[in-house]
Amino acid sequence: MKLVKPKKFLGQHFLTDTQIASDIADTVDICSDLPVLEVGPGMGMMTQFLVQKPRLVKVVEIDFESVAYLKEHYPSLREHIIEDDFLKMHLEETFSGQPFVLTGNYPYNISSQIFFKMLDYKNLIPCCTGMIQKEVAERIAAKPGSKAYGILSVLIQAWYSVEYLFTVHEHVFNPPPKVKSAVIRMTRNDTTVLGCNESLFKRVVKTTFNQRRKTLRNNIKPLLGELDAYCSKKGFCAPDHTSLLQDPVFNLRPEQLSVVQFIELTNRVANEYPASMLE
Repeated sequence: MKLVKPKKFLGQHFLTDTQIASDIADTVDICSDLPVLEVGPGMGMMTQFLVQKPRLVKVVEIDFESVAYLKEHYPSLREHIIEDDFLKMHLEETFSGQPFVLTGNYPYNISSQIFFKMLDYKNLIPCCTGMIQKEVAERIAAKPGSKAYGILSVLIQAWYSVEYLFTVHEHVFNPPPKVKSAVIRMTRNDTTVLGCNESLFKRVVKTTFNQRRKTLRNNIKPLLGELDAYCSKKGFCAPDHTSLLQDPVFNLRPEQLSVVQFIELTNRVANEYPASMLE
């Protein structure tokens, strides 16, 4: 069977270096007792090393040509190839509700969406590893105060410890991407309860990072406006935010706040409204 041609609309960049593929596959060993789900295996460059490990491996692939190639070249994997769009999957069905490790050479055009889905299933995914664009990896691993620190940094680090493992250069792919790549590993931290309204936490983080150069005082106002409108719709009086906005924390820019400070900020905002409104 002929080789699969990478498809631009699927964000495919096939890894060609077997040593790097082996090194990425080994990143799952930190959770050695769990099954593995590989996203976007393509022609199985990384899969060939995963299936050698003494654990159940499943792969999810949306490209029908890649699926056909995998079935022919990895017959032992045939019953564990899921032909589907990962972003639309019900992940609790993948291993009958059991936790698993998520890994892959992730399609560059949906890497952020993959990690947002990981967060939705954080209690099923204690470990996530793989390769993404270097810039995205740097954002996920960034610390407060850095230029790369942003929405992905806060939302992921609230639940996961992040390791930037190594950089991968352009020439080991077909076709070569225009940017460097990186391999990261995210492992669930000890947080089981965030300590604030999770839905509001996401809204606070996303809203305040909309305009990075402005202070929190300016950036939080659109969200307060939305919450005020909803408050009135529910029959409550919209609160006066004068006291809230006088807090010195609102002089800061969003990239200066740690995860803990974002949780505290979320609780400050929540306290402005009746508890029943945010349930």
